[in-house]
Amino acid sequence: MKVRIPALLAVLAFVWVPLSGPVAVAADRPSVGLSKSQAGAGGSITVSGSDWGAKRLLMILICGQSVPSRGVVGGTNSCANADGRAVTTDAGGRFERGLPVVEPPRPCPCVVHVATVTGPKAAADAVLVVAGHSVEPLPKEAAGGRLSVLTDTRLDGSGTLLTWFGSPPARRLVFTVGNTGTTPVRNPVFQVGTAHGVFAPRWEEQQWRGTIAPGRKARVSLPVELPAGAHGDYAVSLKYGGRVLAEQPWGVGRPWGVTLFWILVCVVVPAAVFRAGMAVVDRVRPRRTSGRGGRHRGLRLPERAPRAPRPGPSGSRSAKPAPGSPALPWFTPDTDPGTPAAPQLSAPHENGPTTPTRRGNT
Repeated sequence: MKVRIPALLAVLAFVWVPLSGPVAVAADRPSVGLSKSQAGAGGSITVSGSDWGAKRLLMILICGQSVPSRGVVGGTNSCANADGRAVTTDAGGRFERGLPVVEPPRPCPCVVHVATVTGPKAAADAVLVVAGHSVEPLPKEAAGGRLSVLTDTRLDGSGTLLTWFGSPPARRLVFTVGNTGTTPVRNPVFQVGTAHGVFAPRWEEQQWRGTIAPGRKARVSLPVELPAGAHGDYAVSLKYGGRVLAEQPWGVGRPWGVTLFWILVCVVVPAAVFRAGMAVVDRVRPRRTSGRGGRHRGLRLPERAPRAPRPGPSGSRSAKPAPGSPALPWFTPDTDPGTPAAPQLSAPHENGPTTPTRRGNT
């Protein structure tokens, strides 16, 4: 019986993959290494890692109440956030960074926690013994029911006109959880955190009313609200039982209505003040009085005397006044001072010299 080589290789691959699968997956996961596994506060260590992806921004922190198998149990509040360090991986996904050793706010066991800031979400821990720091046992995991997120979370809702004028942005965090434990979970209390940029999230407890039986799932919707006037890049996190179950980015637009309001205030208020000032000045300034003792608001032009009529084209007689116009007592048509008097023709006087007349022959 002939055995074909391709079929034999396929069978060997099917048998080999389950045996070597976990090793291959572990090799693809990001890893963290420390130059020292124990150091005292005030010292420093070198943190290195690989398989983080090219040109990724990472955050390195020392956290208390943490073990690699359970992660950071107390969340970022258990870490020395003020003394963390940021690093960017190279083209091969590797990095190396010095880290000062400080005492975290929670007791040990402690780890060096490395998480991505940009790119796909990933995290890894390495055990670190902080000499001289207190050590306490970790809180026990809740027995029985255990919830896990089955599908991707999303934020439902949209902004309103009031949000455009600075009202608090609000959404609803919707996700599906399943009970992977052996006992039902009644009225679970979730923690919803909102973080701006690279700052630590602010957690708020919210209780969901209902019961999730073992092996069952439920659709959960929780309200999320930001402070008034918030804008920029935010991240909404969901935590249950000390574990972060999901994280959702949220880009909040700038409330341009507030900017428009202040622009209008800067334009309208000075104009109103100017108008009010001009009204006050108009009332308090002194008024000019007329010759009759009365008051008036504006200047009055002096009255002009009526102009005398000019002589007509004949030169001897002036034009007669128009019908209905009053006669001027100080002016007569025959005594216009501007024109020479015309000679008057009259009969000879009785006592005046007489001109001899020619007598004819009689």
